Amino acid sequence: MKQSFFKIKENKALTSSVYKMTLEGDTDGISCGQFVNILISGLYLRRPISVCDCENGVLTLLYKVVGKGTEKMSRMSEETLDVLTGLGNGYDVSKAGDAPLLLGGGVGVPPLYMLAKKLIEEGKKVSVILGFNTKDEIFYEDEFKALGADVYVTTADGSYGIKGFVTDAMKNLEYSYTYCCGPEPMLKAVYNASETSGQYSFEERMGCGFGACMGCSCKTKYGNKRICKDGPVLEKEEIIW
Repeated sequence: MKQSFFKIKENKALTSSVYKMTLEGDTDGISCGQFVNILISGLYLRRPISVCDCENGVLTLLYKVVGKGTEKMSRMSEETLDVLTGLGNGYDVSKAGDAPLLLGGGVGVPPLYMLAKKLIEEGKKVSVILGFNTKDEIFYEDEFKALGADVYVTTADGSYGIKGFVTDAMKNLEYSYTYCCGPEPMLKAVYNASETSGQYSFEERMGCGFGACMGCSCKTKYGNKRICKDGPVLEKEEIIW
């Protein structure tokens, strides 16, 4: 964990509720699947936001406005933010195999972008399934395609792409490993549908964000683990539903 100060370079809406914030600062030590914890003036607890991308001193965050903290973030422009970086146990790319499958639902999509970029740089054939409720909620489809990934989009109402859920798009795909991030019902559905091992990134309410308060503990086959420190990424073989 490292405390750094980042200058907001860009903060813009991608959909009616999802924003993209680009920050300049010290990005050393940040890896795919990790998150940062942002101090917001006037609020006691920091806000944990997953890392979408980081490169050459530029940190990209995609976040959804869901409460007081993220609403305040959406109105920021040129502030300097106090940010804790290098938080959480991220994705292990060494287990991907030749053709990994990445699945993201809603705001579970952002951390898969940096992961996809890294896997493609290593010569992997990457497929990505992005799941949303409706067409108006879709974001980052073109960005994943620009990386060179095979991209499939599902919408629950059928207004765009494949009608249904991410598991509906899995059925005819061949893959060596799965990486997943999204709401717990989606993670469980992918867990049951996948034919390979994989890594699953869990969402959980956090207090401190670095393992001290034990507020985000969960049971695994190997004992209790803290989502903020031992996770948010857990191996398929250790998960207890």
